[in-house]
Amino acid sequence: MDRREFLKLSGMVAAGLSSFDPRAVLAAGQEPLVKGDLKLRITPISLEIGPGKVIKTVGYDGSAPGPVLRFIEGKPVTVDVFNETDVPETVHWHGQKIPSAVDGSTEEGTPVVPAGGHRRYRFTPNPAGTRWYHTHNMAHADLTRAGFSGQFGITIVEPQSHPGAYDQEICIAMHHWEPSLGTMGPADNGWEIMYRSATFNGKMLGAGEPVRVRQGQRVLFRLLNASATDEVRLALPGHQFRVIAMDGNPVARQQTVDWLYLDIGERIDALVEMKNPGVWVFGSMKEDERKMGMGVVVEYAGKSGDPQWQDPPRPPRGPWDYAMFSNDRPAPEPDHQFEMLIRKIPGNKKDFNHWTINGKSFPDIEKLRLEKGKRYRLFFNNDSGDIHPLHLHRHTFEVTEVAGKPMSGLMKDVVSVGSRSTAAVDFVANNPGLTLFHCHMQLHMDFGFMQLLEYSA
Repeated sequence: MDRREFLKLSGMVAAGLSSFDPRAVLAAGQEPLVKGDLKLRITPISLEIGPGKVIKTVGYDGSAPGPVLRFIEGKPVTVDVFNETDVPETVHWHGQKIPSAVDGSTEEGTPVVPAGGHRRYRFTPNPAGTRWYHTHNMAHADLTRAGFSGQFGITIVEPQSHPGAYDQEICIAMHHWEPSLGTMGPADNGWEIMYRSATFNGKMLGAGEPVRVRQGQRVLFRLLNASATDEVRLALPGHQFRVIAMDGNPVARQQTVDWLYLDIGERIDALVEMKNPGVWVFGSMKEDERKMGMGVVVEYAGKSGDPQWQDPPRPPRGPWDYAMFSNDRPAPEPDHQFEMLIRKIPGNKKDFNHWTINGKSFPDIEKLRLEKGKRYRLFFNNDSGDIHPLHLHRHTFEVTEVAGKPMSGLMKDVVSVGSRSTAAVDFVANNPGLTLFHCHMQLHMDFGFMQLLEYSA
């Protein structure tokens, strides 16, 4: 559905994109946002991702991904969550600056949604941008739960005013399915995860409806990597992406690129000018991942035929260069710096790897102490061969260094730190309460890679 059609269905006069009023947008179940109340069900589902291929999992409102939830920045909401499964659950409102009691992490003190029970979340959505919601449970050895399940969905926090600079909005959440344990990598490595299928919005490449576009349109793609363990690199042959926001926050410098990198939990807002008519594959740059289903067909009006794929320039093996989207000048000096040495305790092909920060694993690691109003720097020294998507709850941080390169102005809530590399992020302690820091890779989080930050009284 394009944006003008959406406005008509919402009972609005679609005189032009500049007339877009986020307060009138309808959320899941066609409940007007101005009421500020939503219902969300956690329930077992059978998800047909392709012909004859059904995934039995847990999702939101009978689907995976769950419905795109639209909130208005600064307008309080109530979300009633009903857990129709037999295990306690959580819903984490990723990227939002809200109190610990409703953030969705039991480590921060958020109560669970009981098995067969109900919990009410009340909070004021902020900041504006592409956020998401997902379970924050642990999986450990159960590869049907937590990030391996279908409990994820995109949240859009609409600003009070909207520029209306695009013709169509497409939300895509990527996910890997059918995980199994394997023993890849170095001889001392532990168990790793392998997958047999992957989807865009719950459908394998070619199994769902194509993304339909018209020549001359400006399409805004809101992209989310909701995988439990794997980063993705994406391309749309014959087209380029104008990256305008990362993790929902406008980038300091917009860039036009041939491909996109999203680590686990990262989001990208990218504009694409539709000026190369045809039928194309928008999907993973890895051929084996596309064969698993990681992609979608993009079809121009009036065009038909087999979807086409062309390899773009090859990206580096690690994360891309965040400096492209940042300012060149260094960030201000922080009031205090916390240094974090990240190391792996190998599983030696017979157990999961375990992870330490400065030699300790969660929960046997002390809290970091914060004073309200001060600027803090987290300096990451990744002494492992893994890439780590590092996430700080309830705060937005500024990426201030990657691999020794200083930068400023790029605001995020997940930063991808390359293997045997360093990075730093700065944040202002402006949201009191217990705050969780962790690697968003499910196996790393489950096996020690977490730490709490605590505000002083």
